[in-house]
Amino acid sequence: MDYLLKTEPSEYSFSDLQRDKETVWDGVTNPVALKNLRGMKSGERLVIYHTGDEKTAVGTALVLSVDEGDGKTPKVKIKAGKALAKPVSLAQVKSSRVFSDSPLVRQGRLSVVPLNKEQFKFLTGE
Repeated sequence: MDYLLKTEPSEYSFSDLQRDKETVWDGVTNPVALKNLRGMKSGERLVIYHTGDEKTAVGTALVLSVDEGDGKTPKVKIKAGKALAKPVSLAQVKSSRVFSDSPLVRQGRLSVVPLNKEQFKFLTGE
């Protein structure tokens, strides 16, 4: 499974992740998003999506590890990938049939969204 992680660029942007090279993705509180975080496995691919005024998929990352030590909030260590050659806007996502039943479109406030292979390819071109 692949995932999309949403972040407010004024709080932590994709360029911040590239500068840091790795980070722990935590601070998620929504029960469905937490379930998606817990489901992640080392080696899975991620798309980083800027919320707020941008509403655009901007880069990739990779899951390095998932630590469920405290039982409530998993801490997912991720590694920066590369910027997307062409960032993909929410409008482009909404107009694509591959996202017709995706939580990305149906549950706009969900911060961790599973992606199938077709959706990942649409966003990244990979």
